[in-house]
Amino acid sequence: MVEIVLAIAAIAGVSTSAWLYLQQKKKVVKEKEKAPSVEVPEPPSAVPSVSEARAQAREIVVEAKDEAQRIRQKSFEVEKRFSSQEAVLKRREQELSKREQNLTASQRGVSHKLAELDKLKKEQLKKLEQVASLTGDEARSQILTETEKNLKDEIARRIKQTEEEIKEKSDEKTRDILISAIQQAGTDHAADYTVSKVKLPDEEMKGRIIGKEGRNIRAFEQATGVDVEVDETPNEIRISSFDGVRREIARLALEKLIADGRIQPARIEETVAKVKKNIEAKMKEDGERLAYDTGVAGLPEGIIRLLGRYKYRASYGQNLVTHSLEVLNLAKYIAAELRADVELVKKAALLHDIGKVMTAEAEGPHAILTREILEKYQFDEKLINAAAAHHEEEEFKSVEAVIIHVADAISGARPGARFENYEAYMKRMREFEDAALAFPGVDKAYAISAGREVRVMVKPSETDDAAVTKLAHEIAEKIQKSLTYPGQVKVTVIREVREEGVAK
Repeated sequence: MVEIVLAIAAIAGVSTSAWLYLQQKKKVVKEKEKAPSVEVPEPPSAVPSVSEARAQAREIVVEAKDEAQRIRQKSFEVEKRFSSQEAVLKRREQELSKREQNLTASQRGVSHKLAELDKLKKEQLKKLEQVASLTGDEARSQILTETEKNLKDEIARRIKQTEEEIKEKSDEKTRDILISAIQQAGTDHAADYTVSKVKLPDEEMKGRIIGKEGRNIRAFEQATGVDVEVDETPNEIRISSFDGVRREIARLALEKLIADGRIQPARIEETVAKVKKNIEAKMKEDGERLAYDTGVAGLPEGIIRLLGRYKYRASYGQNLVTHSLEVLNLAKYIAAELRADVELVKKAALLHDIGKVMTAEAEGPHAILTREILEKYQFDEKLINAAAAHHEEEEFKSVEAVIIHVADAISGARPGARFENYEAYMKRMREFEDAALAFPGVDKAYAISAGREVRVMVKPSETDDAAVTKLAHEIAEKIQKSLTYPGQVKVTVIREVREEGVAK
């Protein structure tokens, strides 16, 4: 329809243009006739003549008629197509209406049949209740009771069977986890003994270490608190002590003295003091390295310094660094398998034996000391419990605490991990020293020769020569009455007075 309107508008426009042109032409002719003396210029060649305009108009009219005819034909075809589609839609509407009527009738039939079935069911149930003399609820209850009674043994048997299967699978899974943990975390172990060896350039050096009337070796043992053996092996001196830090200080100091060559009491004390200072710095570096290697970050400086002492501490002959790393690797693997807190387990495994490095300064089981140390540095209670409960001194409060307990037990119980009751030996040495230190005037006390001798240094300003003999007997008597030990224990009390003068 729009196309028809546009065609008619085009024809009207062309006709109007032609008419206007003809009117303008007539006006020019009339003006020319009225004024003959004036020459009217010829119209531009571009303006068509009247005949040409009429011809063009006729052509436009013909084209417009053709276009109108074509549009009418197209409109007729569109109208015919729309009429065909409308007929199809009417047929479909009639079919859908017929189907809806059929479905409604079917639904009414189904509802009627359901009502009949429900009525029949009620009648049958009523007849059954009359025959059985039971209501539906009573019959249902009776059937359930009989079924439960008949299946009671079967239910019990199946429950037991299921429990056994679950236990068997859980035990198998536990074995797999522990075996895998041991295989992945197993480490080579070298027992830590209580003796260090120092090589000598020649036998003549032994005499210089002993000194005149043994004054050098006595000064060395007094300054370091170790026992020095010089007569057993050629070109070698053995340093023994249950305290790993003392033993390491003595070894390094003796090596420096041998390299320097100047061995005399004052030089010995000066060298030992320097080595002690260096060892303290080195222990801090060792603690930082151990924390870095295990991936445990954010530890306080005081804890780092205590970790540095692990290297010089042994547990039943097993170095504490080796033991802690092994426990950490075992616990980390088990925690990952059980989806526990791996980071907490790693930190607790690293710190679980930190109380052992403080047994010289404090009394009590090392696990209790571990709790006290971690509480001092305000660690989380869950971490403290996991670290301190590994020997069951306190109750396990998390799965992480159980993991640390299991990992510690595996590390200590595996073949070759420990070779002697080192803890008992160390405790006995400490008891000897503490017995002597309890007396007034005692400055230092060292248990040497595997506990066969206790060497005591007194303060000369507080103890005179006469009191030295009495003090030795009192210390020996206290050890004899209060401590248990094999063989005999020799008590040596040393009082040394030094006077210094300055030459000007």
